[in-house]
Amino acid sequence: MNTLINFSTAALLSICTLFSTSLMAKEKPPEVYFLSPHNGATVESPVTIKFGLKGMGVAPAGINREDTGHHHLLIDLDTLPDLTKPLASNNHIKHFGGGQTETMLELSPGKHTLQLVLGNYMHTPHKTPILSKKITITVK
Repeated sequence: MNTLINFSTAALLSICTLFSTSLMAKEKPPEVYFLSPHNGATVESPVTIKFGLKGMGVAPAGINREDTGHHHLLIDLDTLPDLTKPLASNNHIKHFGGGQTETMLELSPGKHTLQLVLGNYMHTPHKTPILSKKITITVK
């Protein structure tokens, strides 16, 4: 009888641990970041830039799927664009609406700042914006 109680208790504890672990994983906010280059890196142009994402999936623009988005790269911006509206596509904001997770970018010699923002299927940042830390790189 004690063996049955111990087995039942162990099984119940295992289920509770799995359940609480999955709840804690859901509570972590999504994160977007640079895999490369790293902050402070000195690079040559064209620069290979690789994007990372945790806690969500990547989906192309136009695909309305929960917990997904696509990358936008902010280049040399001192202030963020309006994050309640679709992001413009220009020399300072590059869209990766095809679901790309890396790019090669021609940058002039000197210092440049890079930041990622995840956009939804309509290029609009999520209600709680998912932004990377801004990094600075130097192009030789």
